[in-house]
Amino acid sequence: MSTPVLTAVAWPYANGPRHIGHVSGFGVPSDVFSRYQRMAGNRVLMVSGTDEHGTPILVQADKEGLSPQQTADKYTRQIGEDLRGLGLTYDLFTRTSTGNHAEVTQQIFLAMYRNGYVVPKTTTGAVSPSTGRTLPDRYIEGTCPICGYDGARGDQCDNCGNQLDAAELINPRSRINGEKPKFVETEHLFLDLPAFTETLGKWLSTKTDWRPNVLNFTRNLVDDMRPRPITRDLDWGVKIPLDGWRDQPLKRFYVWFDAVIGYFSASVEWARRSGDPTAWQQWWNNPDARGYYFMGKDNITFHAQIWPALLLGHNGEGDHGGEPGPYGSLRLPDEIVSSEFLTMSGSKFSTSRGTVIYVNDFLREFGPDTLRYFISVAGPETQDTDFTWDEFVRRVNFELANEWGNLVNRSISMAHKNNGGVPVPRALTRQDEELKAQARAAFDTVGENLRRSRFKQAASEAMRVVSAANKYLSDQQPWKLKDDPQRRDTVLHTALQVVSDANTLLTPFLPHSAQQVHEALGGSGVWAAQPRLEEVEDLDIPGRTNPILTGDYAAEQARWESVPIEVGRPLAKPTPLFAKLDPKLGETGPDWAPIEHT
Repeated sequence: MSTPVLTAVAWPYANGPRHIGHVSGFGVPSDVFSRYQRMAGNRVLMVSGTDEHGTPILVQADKEGLSPQQTADKYTRQIGEDLRGLGLTYDLFTRTSTGNHAEVTQQIFLAMYRNGYVVPKTTTGAVSPSTGRTLPDRYIEGTCPICGYDGARGDQCDNCGNQLDAAELINPRSRINGEKPKFVETEHLFLDLPAFTETLGKWLSTKTDWRPNVLNFTRNLVDDMRPRPITRDLDWGVKIPLDGWRDQPLKRFYVWFDAVIGYFSASVEWARRSGDPTAWQQWWNNPDARGYYFMGKDNITFHAQIWPALLLGHNGEGDHGGEPGPYGSLRLPDEIVSSEFLTMSGSKFSTSRGTVIYVNDFLREFGPDTLRYFISVAGPETQDTDFTWDEFVRRVNFELANEWGNLVNRSISMAHKNNGGVPVPRALTRQDEELKAQARAAFDTVGENLRRSRFKQAASEAMRVVSAANKYLSDQQPWKLKDDPQRRDTVLHTALQVVSDANTLLTPFLPHSAQQVHEALGGSGVWAAQPRLEEVEDLDIPGRTNPILTGDYAAEQARWESVPIEVGRPLAKPTPLFAKLDPKLGETGPDWAPIEHT
């Protein structure tokens, strides 16, 4: 039975190109998962977009002498190209500056407001003394008053995990220019988080099968339920649809508030563009649907606490009830799939510090599948992981080129040379049957790991089949069976069948090379569909155009099953699947990459 599966992917800020640390958290894992789910026959809706509001865009705009909209336009297109190049199969990758997103955000807010889960409050706000501009909490850092960590943000301490107010920090300073912020009184609207303590606590208590790193982080969330501001003193963002607020030039929704609503607004936009404006209901109102949220660990709070609270508030399901909003009862997340950080020399990737490898540079030099594979098999799935060029080169040369590429090349080359196509098998030996059985069994083991977002284990299990097939060929030595062509043909047929199966198993990880293998095996048509970047008219703002990522993924031919190869299908001489990298690259990396310090 086909299940509607929502893949909700974290929204990257449109204030610069993406680096490989970004896509190791939200990008590659979400696409590996979505490709598998489609191959397994489920109806996937994969949505996200660029996060374009708030101070990060204003800061970058000031640096470049552009308007906030121009800045967002520039980097949204760059990011779209990066994600397209990686082969991330978004049904819709949009942006938060669309008319559709503003409307949906305002409707969600109004439902929460009517249900009593939004309260006004006079508070202290941080202002830059030199510019007079509001400083968001995340742009203020100082010493945590709870654990003493020097580097806590104004909204949260990453060391102890506690939520904070910027005014609570010891020795607060602006992360933009280092100056001490000025704190002034201002009125804002707050999400009444304490009003969700019971319902949110019950919901979190049912999530016992989440990744350990997520469970550990969320365990104490309900112990620190304080009101959180959802508006900010800014002139860039979604306007507040209330009398006394909507016409104030410096009052907008806080960027974190409208960004998480983007998962739903993107689904609504996708439905509107599909020709059926109600199509989003299959994933959001359907009790049989499943929703998976992909992000880095610094976003867990917003997806395990804040976003569920907003949904409960809209649904009228907080501690003091209420009425469902205009979108009915919206589903809460089923799983938070959070990765840890990909580091370099023990430090987070950082554009400002020069510790950065941009996605577009990496793709230009090495192609998408090497990066996808490295992130899947050696990335920060459950703990911080250091990226090293030496490990990258080793993985590419010994696993992708020597193991997988060599298996494909020699199996197809021998069949092409001796038979011109897929040979006829004769009597199978125990070794033949065991190898084919191992490949068939891997569909269950690899599939189960992919269903549970255990990408390292899934990739390793798939490569175990590849290793077994290589050993089989070395043991059987078909190149020495000239005097026994029937046995030779049986060995080659067995090897080709396992190559076909292994290619299916590896398709979620290596979609670009999987298409090559499909064609090398004599297949035609699309095996692993790819996204496309389009320029479209904004649905609600006349004259505005937006770049979106989308695709026709229903045309994907790959299915999660072993399919018997067709005897007699013509085979051409294959070309190498992966080029081996110069081992010296492992010492320093390419000349455009930052130098690692040990």
